[in-house]
Amino acid sequence: MNTNLGDISVIKKLDIDSLEPGSRHRFFVHLVSDGLGLPIYVPVMVAKGIEPGPVLAIVAAVHGNELNGIPIVQRIFSELENDQIKGTIIGIPVVNVPGLQLMQREFNDDVDLNHIMPGKADGNNSEIYVYRLLHNVLHNVDFLLDLHTASFGRINSFYVRANMQDQKTADLALLQNAQIIVDSPAPVGTLRHYLTDRSATGITLEVGDPNRFQRGMIRSSLPGISNALAALGMVDGQIEPPAQDPYVCSHSYWQYTDEGGFLEVHPDVTQLVKKNEVIASLRNIFGEVIKEYRAREDGVVVGKSTHPVAQSGSRILHLGILLKSDCR
Repeated sequence: MNTNLGDISVIKKLDIDSLEPGSRHRFFVHLVSDGLGLPIYVPVMVAKGIEPGPVLAIVAAVHGNELNGIPIVQRIFSELENDQIKGTIIGIPVVNVPGLQLMQREFNDDVDLNHIMPGKADGNNSEIYVYRLLHNVLHNVDFLLDLHTASFGRINSFYVRANMQDQKTADLALLQNAQIIVDSPAPVGTLRHYLTDRSATGITLEVGDPNRFQRGMIRSSLPGISNALAALGMVDGQIEPPAQDPYVCSHSYWQYTDEGGFLEVHPDVTQLVKKNEVIASLRNIFGEVIKEYRAREDGVVVGKSTHPVAQSGSRILHLGILLKSDCR
Protein backbone atom coordinates (compact mmCIF):
# COMPACT_ATOMS: atom_id res chain seq x y z
CA MET A 1 0.00 0.00 0.00
CA ASN A 2 1.29 3.46 -0.93
CA THR A 3 1.28 6.34 1.54
CA ASN A 4 2.72 9.84 1.42
CA LEU A 5 5.39 11.70 3.36
CA GLY A 6 4.70 15.33 2.55
CA ASP A 7 4.51 15.43 -1.24
CA ILE A 8 6.70 12.31 -1.60
CA SER A 9 5.01 8.95 -2.14
CA VAL A 10 6.13 6.14 0.15
CA ILE A 11 6.26 2.75 -1.56
CA LYS A 12 7.56 -0.74 -0.86
CA LYS A 13 8.47 -1.62 -4.44
CA LEU A 14 9.12 0.39 -7.60
CA ASP A 15 6.82 -0.63 -10.46
CA ILE A 16 7.96 1.21 -13.57
CA ASP A 17 5.23 -0.30 -15.75
CA SER A 18 2.52 1.31 -13.59
CA LEU A 19 3.91 4.83 -14.11
CA GLU A 20 2.44 7.07 -16.77
CA PRO A 21 4.65 7.75 -19.81
CA GLY A 22 6.09 11.25 -19.72
CA SER A 23 5.94 11.44 -15.93
CA ARG A 24 8.42 12.36 -13.20
CA HIS A 25 8.31 10.88 -9.70
CA ARG A 26 10.03 11.07 -6.33
CA PHE A 27 9.62 8.19 -3.93
CA PHE A 28 10.75 7.09 -0.52
CA VAL A 29 11.14 3.32 -0.76
CA HIS A 30 10.60 1.63 2.60
CA LEU A 31 13.23 -1.12 2.52
CA VAL A 32 13.69 -1.99 6.20
CA SER A 33 12.86 -0.74 9.69
CA ASP A 34 15.10 0.35 12.56
CA GLY A 35 15.15 -0.90 16.15
CA LEU A 36 12.11 1.21 17.06
CA GLY A 37 10.14 -0.23 14.18
CA LEU A 38 10.43 3.05 12.26
CA PRO A 39 10.97 2.87 8.49
CA ILE A 40 14.32 3.45 6.81
CA TYR A 41 13.60 5.08 3.47
CA VAL A 42 15.76 5.12 0.35
CA PRO A 43 15.12 8.15 -1.90
CA VAL A 44 14.41 7.26 -5.51
CA MET A 45 13.83 9.56 -8.48
CA VAL A 46 12.23 8.29 -11.68
CA ALA A 47 11.82 9.95 -15.07
CA LYS A 48 9.75 7.86 -17.47
CA GLY A 49 9.78 8.89 -21.10
CA ILE A 50 6.93 9.25 -23.55
CA GLU A 51 8.46 6.54 -25.71
CA PRO A 52 9.78 3.14 -24.65
CA GLY A 53 13.48 2.54 -24.29
CA PRO A 54 16.13 1.20 -21.94
CA VAL A 55 16.16 1.55 -18.16
CA LEU A 56 19.25 3.33 -16.84
CA ALA A 57 20.07 3.63 -13.14
CA ILE A 58 22.36 6.32 -11.73
CA VAL A 59 23.17 5.50 -8.12
CA ALA A 60 25.31 7.20 -5.49
CA ALA A 61 26.53 6.72 -1.93
CA VAL A 62 26.63 2.94 -1.76
CA HIS A 63 29.29 3.97 0.74
CA GLY A 64 27.91 6.51 3.19
CA ASN A 65 30.92 8.84 3.15
CA GLU A 66 31.12 9.11 -0.65
CA LEU A 67 29.14 12.26 -1.27
CA ASN A 68 30.02 13.74 -4.68
CA GLY A 69 27.51 11.49 -6.44
CA ILE A 70 24.57 12.97 -4.55
CA PRO A 71 24.51 16.37 -6.33
CA ILE A 72 25.43 14.64 -9.58
CA VAL A 73 22.18 12.64 -9.49
CA GLN A 74 20.27 15.75 -8.45
CA ARG A 75 21.75 17.85 -11.27
CA ILE A 76 21.08 15.25 -13.95
CA PHE A 77 17.41 15.01 -12.96
CA SER A 78 17.02 18.77 -12.73
CA GLU A 79 18.08 19.09 -16.37
CA LEU A 80 15.89 16.33 -17.83
CA GLU A 81 12.92 17.20 -20.05
CA ASN A 82 10.15 14.63 -19.62
CA ASP A 83 8.80 14.92 -23.15
CA GLN A 84 12.25 14.24 -24.64
CA ILE A 85 13.08 11.04 -22.76
CA LYS A 86 12.92 7.59 -24.32
CA GLY A 87 12.96 4.84 -21.74
CA THR A 88 13.27 5.29 -17.99
CA ILE A 89 15.96 6.88 -15.82
CA ILE A 90 16.19 5.85 -12.17
CA GLY A 91 18.22 7.98 -9.78
CA ILE A 92 19.18 6.96 -6.26
CA PRO A 93 21.08 9.85 -4.66
CA VAL A 94 21.80 7.80 -1.50
CA VAL A 95 21.85 4.01 -1.42
CA ASN A 96 23.39 3.60 2.04
CA VAL A 97 21.08 5.82 4.07
CA PRO A 98 22.16 4.54 7.51
CA GLY A 99 25.84 4.92 6.58
CA LEU A 100 25.26 8.48 5.39
CA GLN A 101 23.53 9.39 8.65
CA LEU A 102 26.41 7.88 10.63
CA MET A 103 28.93 9.64 8.35
CA GLN A 104 30.69 6.35 7.66
CA ARG A 105 31.50 4.18 4.68
CA GLU A 106 29.82 1.01 5.93
CA PHE A 107 26.22 0.17 6.76
CA ASN A 108 25.09 0.51 10.38
CA ASP A 109 26.29 -3.04 11.13
CA ASP A 110 29.79 -2.05 9.90
CA VAL A 111 29.51 -4.11 6.71
CA ASP A 112 30.55 -2.80 3.28
CA LEU A 113 27.40 -3.05 1.14
CA ASN A 114 29.48 -3.30 -2.02
CA HIS A 115 31.01 -6.57 -0.85
CA ILE A 116 27.80 -8.52 -0.19
CA MET A 117 25.53 -8.12 -3.21
CA PRO A 118 22.98 -9.63 -3.77
CA GLY A 119 22.42 -10.10 -0.05
CA LYS A 120 19.85 -12.52 1.36
CA ALA A 121 16.09 -12.40 1.81
CA ASP A 122 16.52 -13.86 5.31
CA GLY A 123 19.98 -12.49 6.07
CA ASN A 124 21.43 -10.06 8.58
CA ASN A 125 20.86 -6.28 8.64
CA SER A 126 22.97 -5.36 5.63
CA GLU A 127 22.10 -8.49 3.63
CA ILE A 128 18.34 -7.85 3.86
CA TYR A 129 18.88 -4.19 2.95
CA VAL A 130 20.75 -4.88 -0.30
CA TYR A 131 18.51 -7.81 -1.20
CA ARG A 132 15.43 -5.59 -1.04
CA LEU A 133 17.21 -2.77 -2.85
CA LEU A 134 18.00 -5.08 -5.76
CA HIS A 135 14.64 -6.82 -5.88
CA ASN A 136 12.38 -3.86 -5.09
CA VAL A 137 14.13 -1.02 -6.93
CA LEU A 138 16.87 -2.16 -9.32
CA HIS A 139 15.23 -5.29 -10.69
CA ASN A 140 14.73 -4.15 -14.31
CA VAL A 141 17.92 -2.20 -15.04
CA ASP A 142 19.61 -2.32 -18.45
CA PHE A 143 22.43 0.17 -17.75
CA LEU A 144 24.16 1.20 -14.54
CA LEU A 145 26.28 4.23 -13.64
CA ASP A 146 27.55 3.59 -10.11
CA LEU A 147 29.02 6.75 -8.56
CA HIS A 148 31.76 6.47 -5.95
CA THR A 149 34.68 8.44 -4.50
CA ALA A 150 37.89 7.59 -2.69
CA SER A 151 37.59 6.53 0.94
CA PHE A 152 38.89 8.13 4.14
CA GLY A 153 42.49 9.32 3.97
CA ARG A 154 42.75 8.98 0.19
CA ILE A 155 42.06 11.05 -2.92
CA ASN A 156 41.15 9.99 -6.44
CA SER A 157 41.35 11.28 -9.94
CA PHE A 158 38.10 11.24 -11.92
CA TYR A 159 38.37 7.72 -13.25
CA VAL A 160 36.20 4.89 -14.52
CA ARG A 161 36.41 1.19 -13.74
CA ALA A 162 34.91 -0.92 -16.50
CA ASN A 163 35.27 -4.24 -18.28
CA MET A 164 36.93 -2.90 -21.41
CA GLN A 165 36.84 -6.34 -23.05
CA ASP A 166 33.09 -5.90 -23.53
CA GLN A 167 32.43 -3.44 -26.35
CA LYS A 168 29.19 -1.98 -24.98
CA THR A 169 30.83 -1.41 -21.62
CA ALA A 170 33.95 0.08 -23.19
CA ASP A 171 31.83 2.48 -25.24
CA LEU A 172 29.96 3.58 -22.11
CA ALA A 173 33.26 4.12 -20.26
CA LEU A 174 34.81 6.18 -23.06
CA LEU A 175 31.74 8.44 -23.18
CA GLN A 176 32.44 9.64 -19.62
CA ASN A 177 35.35 11.95 -20.56
CA ALA A 178 37.20 10.73 -17.48
CA GLN A 179 40.85 11.41 -16.76
CA ILE A 180 41.66 7.70 -16.46
CA ILE A 181 39.94 4.43 -17.39
CA VAL A 182 40.99 1.18 -15.72
CA ASP A 183 40.08 -2.13 -17.34
CA SER A 184 38.53 -3.87 -14.36
CA PRO A 185 35.92 -6.64 -14.47
CA ALA A 186 33.43 -6.16 -11.65
CA PRO A 187 34.43 -7.93 -8.42
CA VAL A 188 31.99 -10.49 -7.04
CA GLY A 189 29.81 -8.94 -4.36
CA THR A 190 29.56 -5.51 -5.96
CA LEU A 191 26.46 -3.85 -7.36
CA ARG A 192 28.13 -3.68 -10.77
CA HIS A 193 28.86 -7.41 -10.75
CA TYR A 194 25.34 -8.35 -9.71
CA LEU A 195 23.70 -6.33 -12.49
CA THR A 196 26.21 -7.09 -15.25
CA ASP A 197 25.96 -10.79 -14.38
CA ARG A 198 22.29 -10.39 -15.25
CA SER A 199 22.95 -8.90 -18.70
CA ALA A 200 23.01 -5.22 -17.73
CA THR A 201 25.86 -2.98 -18.85
CA GLY A 202 27.51 -1.14 -15.99
CA ILE A 203 30.50 0.98 -15.07
CA THR A 204 31.85 2.50 -11.86
CA LEU A 205 32.65 6.22 -11.81
CA GLU A 206 35.14 7.27 -9.14
CA VAL A 207 34.53 10.99 -8.74
CA GLY A 208 37.10 12.54 -6.44
CA ASP A 209 37.38 12.54 -2.68
CA PRO A 210 35.22 11.46 0.30
CA ASN A 211 33.29 13.47 2.90
CA ARG A 212 32.83 16.56 0.76
CA PHE A 213 31.19 18.12 -2.28
CA GLN A 214 33.81 19.05 -4.90
CA ARG A 215 32.26 21.43 -7.41
CA GLY A 216 34.94 20.86 -10.02
CA MET A 217 34.68 17.08 -9.86
CA ILE A 218 30.89 17.23 -9.92
CA ARG A 219 30.93 19.47 -13.00
CA SER A 220 33.47 17.22 -14.72
CA SER A 221 31.22 14.18 -14.44
CA LEU A 222 28.04 15.72 -15.85
CA PRO A 223 28.95 15.83 -19.57
CA GLY A 224 29.83 12.14 -19.58
CA ILE A 225 26.50 11.12 -18.09
CA SER A 226 24.72 13.34 -20.61
CA ASN A 227 26.83 11.69 -23.33
CA ALA A 228 25.65 8.28 -22.16
CA LEU A 229 21.99 9.32 -22.26
CA ALA A 230 22.42 10.69 -25.77
CA ALA A 231 24.39 7.70 -27.05
CA LEU A 232 21.76 5.30 -25.72
CA GLY A 233 19.07 7.27 -27.54
CA MET A 234 17.34 8.21 -24.30
CA VAL A 235 17.62 11.97 -24.88
CA ASP A 236 18.42 14.16 -27.85
CA GLY A 237 21.82 15.74 -27.76
CA GLN A 238 25.32 15.93 -29.15
CA ILE A 239 28.19 13.87 -27.78
CA GLU A 240 30.68 16.16 -26.07
CA PRO A 241 34.23 14.98 -26.79
CA PRO A 242 36.87 15.00 -24.05
CA ALA A 243 39.18 17.99 -23.73
CA GLN A 244 41.97 15.42 -23.44
CA ASP A 245 41.95 11.71 -24.17
CA PRO A 246 41.88 9.58 -21.02
CA TYR A 247 44.75 7.42 -19.91
CA VAL A 248 43.56 3.86 -20.52
CA CYS A 249 45.04 1.26 -18.17
CA SER A 250 45.16 -2.50 -18.62
CA HIS A 251 45.09 -2.91 -14.84
CA SER A 252 45.99 -1.13 -11.62
CA TYR A 253 47.14 -1.89 -8.09
CA TRP A 254 48.05 -0.27 -4.79
CA GLN A 255 51.54 -0.12 -3.36
CA TYR A 256 51.78 -0.45 0.44
CA THR A 257 54.22 0.43 3.19
CA ASP A 258 56.14 -2.34 4.92
CA GLU A 259 57.10 -0.20 7.91
CA GLY A 260 55.30 2.39 10.03
CA GLY A 261 55.79 6.14 10.31
CA PHE A 262 54.67 9.42 8.80
CA LEU A 263 54.01 9.11 5.08
CA GLU A 264 54.36 11.74 2.37
CA VAL A 265 53.30 10.73 -1.14
CA HIS A 266 54.99 12.93 -3.74
CA PRO A 267 53.27 12.68 -7.16
CA ASP A 268 49.82 14.13 -7.79
CA VAL A 269 46.86 12.17 -9.13
CA THR A 270 46.91 11.78 -12.95
CA GLN A 271 50.70 12.26 -12.91
CA LEU A 272 52.83 9.83 -14.92
CA VAL A 273 55.62 8.11 -13.00
CA LYS A 274 58.55 6.02 -14.15
CA LYS A 275 59.78 2.70 -12.80
CA ASN A 276 62.05 3.25 -9.75
CA GLU A 277 60.95 6.88 -9.37
CA VAL A 278 60.63 7.88 -5.72
CA ILE A 279 56.91 8.13 -4.99
CA ALA A 280 56.84 8.44 -1.18
CA SER A 281 58.96 9.10 1.89
CA LEU A 282 58.43 7.65 5.35
CA ARG A 283 59.71 9.51 8.43
CA ASN A 284 60.03 8.47 12.03
CA ILE A 285 58.63 10.47 14.94
CA PHE A 286 61.83 12.56 15.02
CA GLY A 287 61.41 13.67 11.39
CA GLU A 288 64.16 11.53 9.92
CA VAL A 289 63.52 9.82 6.57
CA ILE A 290 63.70 6.10 7.29
CA LYS A 291 62.54 4.77 3.94
CA GLU A 292 61.75 5.84 0.39
CA TYR A 293 59.30 3.98 -1.79
CA ARG A 294 59.68 3.70 -5.54
CA ALA A 295 57.27 2.95 -8.36
CA ARG A 296 57.40 -0.71 -9.29
CA GLU A 297 56.83 0.11 -12.95
CA ASP A 298 55.84 2.91 -15.31
CA GLY A 299 52.28 4.10 -14.81
CA VAL A 300 49.82 6.85 -13.96
CA VAL A 301 48.69 7.86 -10.47
CA VAL A 302 45.01 6.92 -10.19
CA GLY A 303 44.74 7.76 -6.49
CA LYS A 304 46.94 8.25 -3.45
CA SER A 305 47.00 8.30 0.32
CA THR A 306 46.81 11.67 2.04
CA HIS A 307 46.66 10.49 5.65
CA PRO A 308 50.18 10.89 7.06
CA VAL A 309 49.99 8.37 9.91
CA ALA A 310 50.88 5.06 8.29
CA GLN A 311 51.36 1.78 10.07
CA SER A 312 52.94 -1.18 8.30
CA GLY A 313 50.71 -2.23 5.41
CA SER A 314 49.21 1.21 4.73
CA ARG A 315 48.28 2.30 1.23
CA ILE A 316 50.71 4.55 -0.61
CA LEU A 317 49.62 5.03 -4.18
CA HIS A 318 47.17 3.52 -6.69
CA LEU A 319 49.19 2.90 -9.85
CA GLY A 320 47.51 2.41 -13.22
CA ILE A 321 49.51 0.52 -15.86
CA LEU A 322 48.91 2.02 -19.27
CA LEU A 323 47.96 -0.07 -22.26
CA LYS A 324 50.91 -0.44 -24.59
CA SER A 325 48.93 1.55 -27.15
CA ASP A 326 48.70 4.43 -24.63
CA CYS A 327 52.32 4.69 -23.46
CA ARG A 328 52.59 8.48 -23.55
